[in-house]
Amino acid sequence: MRSNIVSEAGLPTRFKQWWEGMPFLTSVVVAVCTAIYLVCLLIGYDSFLEVCFLPSAVISKFQVYRVFTSILFHGSILHLVFNMMALVPLGSELERVMGSIRLLYVIVLLATTSAIFHLLITLIAAFNPVYSYDHFMDECAIGFSGVLFSMIVIETSLSGVQSRSVFGLFNVPAKLFPWMLLVLFQLLMTNISLLGHLCGILSGFAYTYGLFNFIIPGSSFFSGIESASWLSTCVRRPKYIMCTGGDPSGYIPTYTTRNTTSSESMAGNIWTNLSSWMPRREVLPQSTEENSRFPGRGRTLGAPQTETGPTNGNDSSLQARLLESGNSPVHPSSQEAIDAGQQRNNRRQPGIEATVPSDEEIQKLLAMGFDKTQVEVAIAAADGDLNVAVEILMTLQG
Repeated sequence: MRSNIVSEAGLPTRFKQWWEGMPFLTSVVVAVCTAIYLVCLLIGYDSFLEVCFLPSAVISKFQVYRVFTSILFHGSILHLVFNMMALVPLGSELERVMGSIRLLYVIVLLATTSAIFHLLITLIAAFNPVYSYDHFMDECAIGFSGVLFSMIVIETSLSGVQSRSVFGLFNVPAKLFPWMLLVLFQLLMTNISLLGHLCGILSGFAYTYGLFNFIIPGSSFFSGIESASWLSTCVRRPKYIMCTGGDPSGYIPTYTTRNTTSSESMAGNIWTNLSSWMPRREVLPQSTEENSRFPGRGRTLGAPQTETGPTNGNDSSLQARLLESGNSPVHPSSQEAIDAGQQRNNRRQPGIEATVPSDEEIQKLLAMGFDKTQVEVAIAAADGDLNVAVEILMTLQG
């Protein structure tokens, strides 16, 4: 018996679904970092000392470009893969909250402020009167992980959870989660930039506590950019998330701009979400309710249209229609699956509209070998719920 219909899909299909599930900016960052690494690999470029964040070069030669080149280059394939797999769930969640163009601004802001913190700590360590740590001036930091640590702090703050699981081994208070990751990475891995990750955490906390609010533009600023003709090609992309509506102040949610005492969990355990690259059978429509915590609303990605589905009489006609189609009769286990699906539908709260699967989703079921009549009847019996419909179809096949 097939436990999951997606498991039958080939690797190219899985990758395509994983890629299409990413919002626009997140996929662009992944593509750019991957392309840069592949080009360096092909041409044999390994002079990372020229592009990494090197405090001595930034201060003495004013090479400020290193602030941004350092986050786009990676030293190894494992370095790249780990960072990008961590970016996909983090970036996707934050982009759906902030919008694509606003998240780009926040990434630039976090990279810049992390670099400033890095320089300040380096200067204090090198020129303090007690003991001088000169080697920090020549420490080369490279990779997107500094920005990722900032994102972890922001996402943990917005999730509202009280504790977080560390690699599924043990739980720690949510506020200590980034610090625990910092310590574990420093102990378990080699060639890890302590200052790069530490400054990323400091930048994330400064953001969540509202210290950057005075340099974060309002929604009208980002809306004006999105309306520009030079950005129209990107804005028209299906995966692009608009930055519209929301709080007139235009601030991203921080401790100082929250209007609610409780918050919804966005991503749960961030390290569990590293497996989110696996494709899913359907994408649930996101809520379009206004929330004062989240200024800005994005377009829902891949959300099916909804209409009020039938609630009565589906199971009574299911067996007759299956028999008329010339297929095998409904045996007791099949009827139990149908009854279970109907009971789940009956337990739904009043006023919740049933989803109508798209033609593409129905074609996916047909491509797996299910009969068209069975697919239509199972979806009708499941009141549009594809999960329940697949359970019914797999039971019938079993």
